[in-house]
Amino acid sequence: MTLDIIHENEHFVVINKPSGLISIPDRFGKDPSLKSLLLEKYGNIYTVHRLDRDTSGIIVFAKEETTHKYLSQLFEGREVEKYYIGLVKGIMMTTTGTVDIPITEHPGKASLMITNKKGKPSITDYEVLEEFSTFSLVQFRIHTGRTHQIRVHMKHIGHPIVCDQLYGDGEPVLLSSIKKKFKLSKSADEERPMLNRLALHSSRLKFKDAQGEVNEYEAPLQKDMKALLQQLRK
Repeated sequence: MTLDIIHENEHFVVINKPSGLISIPDRFGKDPSLKSLLLEKYGNIYTVHRLDRDTSGIIVFAKEETTHKYLSQLFEGREVEKYYIGLVKGIMMTTTGTVDIPITEHPGKASLMITNKKGKPSITDYEVLEEFSTFSLVQFRIHTGRTHQIRVHMKHIGHPIVCDQLYGDGEPVLLSSIKKKFKLSKSADEERPMLNRLALHSSRLKFKDAQGEVNEYEAPLQKDMKALLQQLRK
């Protein structure tokens, strides 16, 4: 697998992670991870933050301990501007807003998160960028970094992320559901989904490095989300 490197220097590397690749090795160690690929390339690499397996987009790893400590403190101290692009179900009532609802682990289901007033503070800003017949393209800025934060908050307000198997219906997006005159080709037994993974992308990061320089990086959408948006705009 080739690494999509957005930027690197002697201190850190910025990657556009593909959907389906875990950020760091899981406890079973069976599946390849972005960190293991980076370890092969650089020898030493340090985890600063993570993205969900099915979330694509921008992620930063440190190359040495001093930068790792510095960047980790920035993320923990909410001093990093983190922006995401996502496709959600439905048309939202307001085009801009903030979801300020605490999040905690589900008491009975591992790896599932829920909103609960006794949970940890969780704040997500959103802005609708485009509206389609049954979907909305939304930009999110998260001020906290809770597990599945955007996904949980969008479920809470009734607009789950498209193709979200944990917090939505998980149904793939088919061209036949968008295009009225769709016809399946004679050579195909069944229709292939246009999108069959979480429609969420980490699009932009902005932070000051240890030298006081402002760093801002953007990760373009992956081909599957781009293709779906092109069809929705027709």
